[in-house]
Amino acid sequence: MHDCPGGGGAKPFFVLDPAHTNPKRTKREREKARKLKASDWWRKKLAAGICHYCGGRFSAAELTMDHIVPVARGGESNRANIVPSCRPCNQAKRLETPVDRILRELGKERDK
Repeated sequence: MHDCPGGGGAKPFFVLDPAHTNPKRTKREREKARKLKASDWWRKKLAAGICHYCGGRFSAAELTMDHIVPVARGGESNRANIVPSCRPCNQAKRLETPVDRILRELGKERDK
């Protein structure tokens, strides 16, 4: 993740590895995600109704499937990398990885 040199609250942008954005790989990972969505494991996650990021309680219809490490950043569609997320958290996270989030939070602390 890189901060735009323009500053002024500019949104970060991400440099993506072409190997991670290969259309064949993306299609394969989406297919794996579809299979997981049909699994008992995923239904149990939705039934619990908890967003992985904010901890809020939601109905199953209000939760989305999120890759902790996005597919475009090298993540895979497997149980270790998929969590339920409310739509606002999923949209706010975008292509961010856990490391990106930690670095962003550390930057906020430094700037205080």
